[in-house]
Amino acid sequence: MTLADLERLESEHVMGTYARFPVEFVRGEGARLWDDEGNEYLDFLGGIAVVSIGHAHPALVEAVREQAGRLMHVSNLFYTEPGMRLATRLAESSLGGKVFFCNSGAEANEAAIKLARRHRRGGEIVVLSGAFHGRTYGALSATPQEEKQAPFAPLVPGFVAVPRDDPRALAAAVSERTAAVLIEPVQGESGVHPIRAEVLETARECCDRHGALLIFDEVQCGMGRTGTLWAYEQTGVRPDVMTVAKGLGGGLPIGACVTSPRYADVLRAGDHGSTFAGGPVSCAAANAVLDVVMGDGFLADVREKGEELAASLRAAGCRGVRGLGLMLAFEVEDAPGIARRALLEQRLVVNATGPTTVRLLPPLTVSREEIAEAARRIEALLSIP
Repeated sequence: MTLADLERLESEHVMGTYARFPVEFVRGEGARLWDDEGNEYLDFLGGIAVVSIGHAHPALVEAVREQAGRLMHVSNLFYTEPGMRLATRLAESSLGGKVFFCNSGAEANEAAIKLARRHRRGGEIVVLSGAFHGRTYGALSATPQEEKQAPFAPLVPGFVAVPRDDPRALAAAVSERTAAVLIEPVQGESGVHPIRAEVLETARECCDRHGALLIFDEVQCGMGRTGTLWAYEQTGVRPDVMTVAKGLGGGLPIGACVTSPRYADVLRAGDHGSTFAGGPVSCAAANAVLDVVMGDGFLADVREKGEELAASLRAAGCRGVRGLGLMLAFEVEDAPGIARRALLEQRLVVNATGPTTVRLLPPLTVSREEIAEAARRIEALLSIP
């Protein structure tokens, strides 16, 4: 089929919830993509932080192929080894409690919200302005963005939003009525904004004082994206619950809600479930991704490459460069136009998270040469009015 054929089929048979670019990708390798005409692109979006170890990574491909050829699905009424092993690795590498598997970041946040409400029935969930926690009803209700929420009101009640950079407002919002404070340590969809240490510390102190859960949404910033396995490791603040997804499966859909030991048994038999979650293929994929990301020197290399990319962006004339590791953004007028031109003129895949913000989330395996090349392509874009 041609691109025109796909566009026609979409217009006739696919709900119009996405504004797609006029490109059909057919193959990927590492940080490179190829379209149906054979044109090569640099991928600095990584499926929005999903393609964590690059396209078609041999270890990931082999893990999926082997598991799919042996057993794809049996349901959570039975044991399979990949999920039990993955849960152990996730818990032991983070909060030390237990894991609930799901299929996406939104589902992981739904599980965390239910866990919080099970912990304190009817309790409020405090969230920060600019947050994005997903598009399902609970996660959307935790996402205080009017343009996303308004068309779907009434939403789930009991969510309280406070300004992102105001620890006093946060402290005032947390009380004995609070079930949890839900925070992305680095906000992704609002434009890559690391949350100030004072805000995180205030959240921890208030949750401890009032018996509320501190939940970190690491759906986008986890799995090595910021240069440590989990972003919270760089903050000095440890949450009670953490949600992960995106890069966990390296391209396959999987998410997880991870607890500390204290809250490991809040959810009981029958409280929550998912048909496909924790399936052997997705879990085998996630185990393969963890093998790579937790390898010797890998995360230190991510930190170094993140610093190089940030420096290269500044040298290319980018303003407002910010972020951690290989989760970066910069400011520019007409960011959506720049992202479109980057794709069509420079064959560089990035995206705009708002009218003035361009976001970069390359595979963690991106090379230094590819970083330099991406910066050159961005500089060329910015130099042409």
